[in-house]
Amino acid sequence: MVSLNPVRILKNEAEEEKGEIARLSSFVGAIAIGDLVKSTLGPKGMDKILVAHGRSAGQVEVTNDGATILKAVGVDNPAAKILVDMSRVQDDEVGDGTTSVTVFASELLREAEKLIEQKLHPQTIIAGWRAATQAARSALIAAAQDNSQNVDKFREDLMNIARTTLSSKILSQHKEYFAKLAVDAVMRLKGSGEMTAIQLIKKTGGTLEESFLDEGFLLDKKPGVHQPKRVENAKILIANTPMDTDKIKVFGSSIKVDSMAKIAELEVAEKEKMKDKVNKILSHNCNVFINRQLIYNYPEQLFADAGVMAIEHADFDGIERLALVTGGEIVSTFDNPDLVKMGRCDLIEQIMIGEDTLLRFSGVPLGEACTIVIRGATQQIIDEAERSLHDALCVLTATVKETRVIYGGGCSETLMATAVYKLAAETPGKEAMAIEAFARALLQLPTTIADNAGYDSAQLVSELRAGHSQGKNTLGLNMYEGKVGCMKELGITESFAVKRQVLMSASEAAEMILRVDNIIKCAPRKRVPDRGYC
Repeated sequence: MVSLNPVRILKNEAEEEKGEIARLSSFVGAIAIGDLVKSTLGPKGMDKILVAHGRSAGQVEVTNDGATILKAVGVDNPAAKILVDMSRVQDDEVGDGTTSVTVFASELLREAEKLIEQKLHPQTIIAGWRAATQAARSALIAAAQDNSQNVDKFREDLMNIARTTLSSKILSQHKEYFAKLAVDAVMRLKGSGEMTAIQLIKKTGGTLEESFLDEGFLLDKKPGVHQPKRVENAKILIANTPMDTDKIKVFGSSIKVDSMAKIAELEVAEKEKMKDKVNKILSHNCNVFINRQLIYNYPEQLFADAGVMAIEHADFDGIERLALVTGGEIVSTFDNPDLVKMGRCDLIEQIMIGEDTLLRFSGVPLGEACTIVIRGATQQIIDEAERSLHDALCVLTATVKETRVIYGGGCSETLMATAVYKLAAETPGKEAMAIEAFARALLQLPTTIADNAGYDSAQLVSELRAGHSQGKNTLGLNMYEGKVGCMKELGITESFAVKRQVLMSASEAAEMILRVDNIIKCAPRKRVPDRGYC
């Protein structure tokens, strides 16, 4: 008699989803992620409140940045994880378009689900999508403009890109002011794209419009007691070395003494050791010493006696950036002063921002270095303002490298969709259905932008499509008046690099998910109990 029980190949706790169930699971996860961030898209998009659990329980973050939301949301679905990773890559590569790329990929998979219900094979859909991606990319390249040869026009392009990027963020009410801040900071880089030269410092208190750009490097630290508060022609030694004498550094040992005098001798020996170290540091002829680690009271006193400004516990990013800006190197041993490259600047002085005292480094060798100080009423506001400004700076830096620009407000998506629809009309066979689906997914971006503003998206998008079909390639959505308008006149411009990345990343990620027909969840590794407790 033959047993009908299925043969189990995988371990007991391993799970497997096959065929249609696996595909459906992928579609559901990806579409859910798209729906999660969809309402944040566009200038009238809404924000999300993220409430932390665990160690930082109760901590609140208010944001509409797609990458930040997706990073914070723990997802278990494999397809959803792919979209989360994709938005993170978008954020790292070009800094903006994180919500657009997620929404577009999820809309592609929504369309794919309908096509699979009509018995189209995934490989047929993928073949159609690839043809559609090429047509959309060609249309995008043809519509891109490059004004990099004209300095004034290029600056105006950068201002428009900054305004467009900031218009969907918390800074939208002050976008003119912050667009100028961001463009001034990026123009100081002189095309180098060295984003680390731009520092963002957050200080609560004041209003967003009290934020400012400082042409120098600000360090949120104070010099030690009785040390100089102002240094001209600073020679800066930047170090990462322990400067503490309060602990006996004999690890894993216990010391027994028979009198208090012996303890005093140990302390004297430690002090002598620290004094030698300080003398080695002073032999470099520096007048400013900046250490990443703590500087305890005794060495601080020795530096004060020598008239040297000593700054302790400079944060890691701060000290890395400081080394770059001042042209110095971070050192940890001090036996060869002739081999050490010192940092330099014209002036170090204390300044007040609100209630806090900071150190300003003026006249640094890396002339493009600057600091943007962000003020705001609450910690949540300045955190979101920092994320918004960081996005704008990343997009502007990307635009300085890839100088082409494209019109925003749903214009470029409709332009690409029109080209894809044209290709679908010329393509015989089932692939035409997949190409049409790609165009519909592209049009979901302007549809969502209009829906989030409370406008009639069906009317607006049909007007957009009609206008583009007649060759009016600058038409987009005017979100201030709720109608179709010319993006060129409104100055709604986006970076070509961002749009290209959205198109390519979303189509690749959606194709990858569509190829899946089997999801295997491996069995968890079992912990072997300690024999002592068995």
